[in-house]
Parts: sequence; structure tokens; C-alpha cells
Amino acid sequence: MKAIVINQYGSADELVEQEVPLPEINDDQVLMELKATSINPVDWKMREGYLKEMLPYKFPIILGWDAAGIVKKVGNQVTAFQPGDKVFARPKTNPTGTYAEYVAVEEDLVCSLPENSSFDEAAAIPLTGQTAWVALVEIAHIKKGDRVLIHGGSGGVGHLAIQIAKHFGAYVAATASGKNEAFVQSMGADEFINYKEQDFETLLSDYDIVLDTQGGETQEKSFSVLKRGGTLVSIAAPPDEEKAAEKGIKTGYFFLEPDGERLQELAELMKNDELKVTIGKTVPFTEEGLREAHRVSEEHGVVGKIVVQIGK
Repeated sequence: MKAIVINQYGSADELVEQEVPLPEINDDQVLMELKATSINPVDWKMREGYLKEMLPYKFPIILGWDAAGIVKKVGNQVTAFQPGDKVFARPKTNPTGTYAEYVAVEEDLVCSLPENSSFDEAAAIPLTGQTAWVALVEIAHIKKGDRVLIHGGSGGVGHLAIQIAKHFGAYVAATASGKNEAFVQSMGADEFINYKEQDFETLLSDYDIVLDTQGGETQEKSFSVLKRGGTLVSIAAPPDEEKAAEKGIKTGYFFLEPDGERLQELAELMKNDELKVTIGKTVPFTEEGLREAHRVSEEHGVVGKIVVQIGK
């Protein structure tokens, strides 16, 4: 089958087309014929070699963490799906990812495609949607009436996090650049902060939850926004535990482990039009298409998600 792989760490130019064996499935897996995948920052961080100690894979490595497509084959123990079913998933973290025509995925990580969702839309949800859900629901225990600050509200995680927070009845403030104000507000944000011209830490106070997608100075300033007992969850870097203890703030930092039941929760929101992904760019399943997508992602040059159309 065709795949886009890396044979060494480096720039986007390391993404090359290669023929690789069709995945063999275990008894508890389905073989998905991919119609679309999407780009996440973890893709190019892995390509650059930033994750090689945590994920010491042998080359060639197939990147990609999102899958949407059609079930081609099922293992002997699979009961929930059959060939022809339209599905999506965030497969397990391994060196045979989703920049490929086929991928093997455990049955318990697979979810039926909502009828009102396209393959492109579904492919953009699994990693970023589950990341936002873990941060807000499983770590911060969001509830109705909470005041939530989401950094990077126009990004892949941020624009989904706004919608999830609103689903739970929270008041949401979000940061982004001024050109994305209308978009962030359309996602449901109650308050918009242009991070290039405004200092969020002087405008906001007494918040229950901050979702940090930036790290660095943004994370440091976020401590002052939270009330005692509040929660700072980061997907960028572990928050300072000593500072958190001084301020009576809970912290969270995680590397996403996929979960099919969690993805099903997101699918229900998708079915009810409470969770809509924005696709800022689509690229073809070619070397140049993937290279362009990685470069745009590294430059934070798109609103929402970048989708790779495979089965077109």
C-alpha cells in the first residue's frame, strides 16, 4: 500500500512516498481503508525528533494520529463492526500511523461515523477533540457556571474546546489574534481577547479553569487568572507544581491516550450539531501535500484543522 513515511528525523522534506506492507490485523482489530486523516502539531514534533526518547521507533515511521474511512476487514473477535461500515478513530500510538491507505485499529477505539459528518470532518476530530475533552472534563471536571479561559481559541484544540465548554454550560473567554475574533466568537466564546494587543492576565480574574495550549510566558501568566481551587491544564508543558501549591491551584498535563468511549461522547455532540470542526485547509495525499501541510502547521498558519484527503 502507499504511505508517506520518514526514514530519518528532520525537516518536512523527509516526508516521502513509499510502498509498505498492508497491515495484518489481530483478532480484536479492524482494517480501515482510509479516506482522510488530519495534521496535528505532534506530527511535526515527532518528525523533527523531539519525541524520539519517549517514542523510540525504528524507521520507516508512518506519522499520523487521526483516521476516518471504511472498514475493509474485521478480526475474529470483532462484533461491533463489519466490512463497509463508515468509521473514525484515534489509533494507538505506534510507528504505523495514518499517513497511509490502510491502518489497523483496535475495535474498542473505533466509532461509527455520524450520519451528518463527512470523512474530512470526522478525520479532524479524534486527537484534538479527545485532547480538549480530557483537559476540560476528565482533569478539570468542568461544570455549569464555571468560568473557563481557553488559549489559542482558533486552533485545532482550542476551537473544539470552546464548543465543549459551552456544551457544559460554562462561561468562556478565549485568546487569539485579532483577525480571528469573529471566528472565535462564532464557536461560542463569550469574551474574546486579542493576545497581540491585550494582556489577558490584567483583564481576567477568578477563573475556574485555564486550558493552556501555548506554554512558556502564557502559562506563567495564567496562574494569576485562576482562583484558589481552580485548575490549570496544559497540553504544552507541565505547569510549575511549586507555584501551583503556593496559589492553591490544581494542575494537569498529559499525553493523550485514545479511548473509544470518549470518542463516542464526541460523536454524540457531532450528531447533535454541538461540535463542529473547522477545516482551514485540505491537501492531497502526496509527498508535496504532506510537506506543505506540515509547514503550514509549524507556522500556525491556519484556523482550525488541516485535513489530508486520501481516498479522493
